[in-house]
Amino acid sequence: MLTSKLPDIGVSIFAEMTALAQQTGALNLAQGFPDYDPPLALREALAHHALASGSHQYAPMPGLLRLRQAIAAQVGRRQPDAPTPDAGAEVTITAGATEALYAVLAAVVRPGDEVIILEPAYDLYGPAVRLQGGVPRYVRLPAPHFRPDWAAVRAACTPRTRLIMVNTPHNPSGAVFSPTDWDELANLVDGTDILVLSDEVYEHLVFDGVPPRSARQHPALRARSFVLSSFGKTYHATGWKVGYCVAPPALTAEVRRVHQFLTFAVSTPTQHALADVLEADPADAHARGLAAFYQAKRDHFRQLLAGTGWELLPVPGGYFQLAAYRYYSEMGDVAFARQLAQEWGVAVVPVSAFYHDGYDPGLVRFCFAKELDTLEMAAAKLCK
Repeated sequence: MLTSKLPDIGVSIFAEMTALAQQTGALNLAQGFPDYDPPLALREALAHHALASGSHQYAPMPGLLRLRQAIAAQVGRRQPDAPTPDAGAEVTITAGATEALYAVLAAVVRPGDEVIILEPAYDLYGPAVRLQGGVPRYVRLPAPHFRPDWAAVRAACTPRTRLIMVNTPHNPSGAVFSPTDWDELANLVDGTDILVLSDEVYEHLVFDGVPPRSARQHPALRARSFVLSSFGKTYHATGWKVGYCVAPPALTAEVRRVHQFLTFAVSTPTQHALADVLEADPADAHARGLAAFYQAKRDHFRQLLAGTGWELLPVPGGYFQLAAYRYYSEMGDVAFARQLAQEWGVAVVPVSAFYHDGYDPGLVRFCFAKELDTLEMAAAKLCK
């Protein structure tokens, strides 16, 4: 008889709410994907390589060299105070940042190792740790700003702590690490063997003129950090499932030991298409324009809900808006989210889904990576 390795885990709330939106016809502000297409140049590049000869067999296991070189060049331009990564030894192309995250955990977490997870957290983190035989140690980020309480993080560390997972800009809150946060993290791991997994898939989406920062830019963290990013988030192409991991050569070698047995290689024509657009954009105009693009959506959505009973929390980055709904209901967040989709035609994600123990802070998450007319139609329903 099969005994489940994750007996307490059911269908993801993101899949559940998207299915509910499809069943009810609700506007889907739940799952984190845009309702608009990737840039035309990227789609044309994919079409070209999908039809061209020479793009239909396995790519090299670490990823196409030209794509890894283009990533390394962009990282060097965006993070001038960090050494440019060696594309051959430090960049690995993965099947989305999800695979990169799983590969890192499988590579470094052994049975009994402890992993610090800051909650609310993306729902993959805890189960992926457990599947390696690791022990998640959860530390809550205090609302409403969801910035780490570093004293609490330090208190959660033990001699068994192997890894600390951080996410900035943060999903679901949009909180962004400050230079002080990076310093605090560096001080915490100093003199230990603790590694850092820095989930930076929303790296380009930092608002209000604040410059984005990465674990790679901190001299004391660079040598012990795996930095993850996602082309799906950057190019509005979540369904393409292409991400990457940047890490020092010794850490990259361990990631690749696992990656080769997870997916081995990522879609060849897709990698060529991404390399095309990166090479054709040496000023990083697309990536640099994302902050203004999404900040305008954030501000528009917040303006549409201003003066209503929705209590909107601050959004320093990312493309999600948290909101308290206590003016409208005393229901738990899961029941409220289901009612909102079924009766009011807007699908959202209850924030308790981001806590391993189902803690309910009375918040729901809206995704504002949508066309303006989608946001306006949703706001009209929400304002009723």
